Amino acid sequence: MAGDALELVTTSASDTERVAAALAAELRAGDVLALHGELGGGKTCFVRGLARGLGVVGDVSSPTFTLMQTYPGRIPLYHLDAWMQARGEAFLSDGGAEWLTGEGVAAVEWADRVKEWLPAERFEVSFGHLGGERRRLALRWTGAGERLAAVRRAQAALESDQKR
Repeated sequence: MAGDALELVTTSASDTERVAAALAAELRAGDVLALHGELGGGKTCFVRGLARGLGVVGDVSSPTFTLMQTYPGRIPLYHLDAWMQARGEAFLSDGGAEWLTGEGVAAVEWADRVKEWLPAERFEVSFGHLGGERRRLALRWTGAGERLAAVRRAQAALESDQKR
């Protein structure tokens, strides 16, 4: 099957982080996650979960003004923020694009603003507000094969917890 997709609803920031931590189990060096959603949609929260799942110790924050944060873990995490499109494009064209195919996992917030720099095979993660802390997450792998198995398991656990 070309591509793999999943939609789910999280009811709290900790749920969003759990989903991301589960996805981290599927990730390998060179993977890119393109994160889409409005301000406050849960993108940085999701990256905190990725970091936890990749074994990063310490705080994770939005790199809006620094453009990129690097976090060491079992696989390094490169957290880019393209909210300021011109700065993001300049960073990528001045050599920053190497981080997208590096030894780690790259998570790119506001990815639609730098989409021409993203590899064809990547994870697309879209966030939508559903009121309060509830978020709709749409995850899609654009390459061949199944890459969301751990997230499917996390989804089942979340749904079980939410029914209690």
